[in-house]
Amino acid sequence: MTVLLLLAGGGFGAGIFGSLLGLGGGILIVPLLTFGFGLPFREAVGVSLVCVIVTSSAAAGVYLERHLANLRLGMLLEVFTASGALVGGLVAFLLPDRVLAGLFAILLAYTGATMLRRGVTAAREGVGPVEPGEDPVGPADTPGAFRAALAGPGYRPTRLGAGIGGSVFAGLVSALLGVGGGIVKVPLMHLVMGVPLKVATATSNLMIGVTAAASAIVYLMRGGIDPLVAGPTAVGVFAGAMVGSRVAQRIDLRVLRLLFVAVLALTAIQMTLRALG
Repeated sequence: MTVLLLLAGGGFGAGIFGSLLGLGGGILIVPLLTFGFGLPFREAVGVSLVCVIVTSSAAAGVYLERHLANLRLGMLLEVFTASGALVGGLVAFLLPDRVLAGLFAILLAYTGATMLRRGVTAAREGVGPVEPGEDPVGPADTPGAFRAALAGPGYRPTRLGAGIGGSVFAGLVSALLGVGGGIVKVPLMHLVMGVPLKVATATSNLMIGVTAAASAIVYLMRGGIDPLVAGPTAVGVFAGAMVGSRVAQRIDLRVLRLLFVAVLALTAIQMTLRALG
């Protein structure tokens, strides 16, 4: 009983964090289950994917109701992310746990360093990484009408080609590491495509559930999901995601970014130690 309560409590914290940053909670669920409960890495990934689906379901409705998420952009990118997730789900069972942990650590370290560097040098908060001299409405080979359809208040997504390629990679990462792809999607939309951070996190919350479901099917068919662990953890994640999505607008953008980077750094260290045995 105590273990079930601990799983639910850990899921609650992961759900809050995941909904705030559009990560689906998987970035905390995987280390929690592997380091805290001794679950094999691949099984932790399977449970994490279930929790990501729950987080997305709980938070997406709130973000849509408050008009924070860019639904059109999210659905466009999700077509390519889901494709990558299906492939990643098959590849995941071919790689050793230590390799997966090492990939996890590298991804976290790179993303955290990039977010921190861009946060320090940004001209102002809430504005995408458009450099001086660049076209603020997107590359010349993107049709203007299509670009406008993906726009939101005060911004237009740029570099759609890079966004599509990054979305496929996000799907692979989701299936391999159980993070829902949000760890790639949020920086991709914010740093590469020029989408404000809060919009990027809200839009990511819409997408991660579909991404996780695509790869979770593969894990389920191969017996990679333990229902006794997934059940209480998912219940906690759902409650945390509901709380996090309702307080997201009250969180300062700078605090959100620093929190993002701090957790990435801590998790990267833990995963590096695991990869090294």
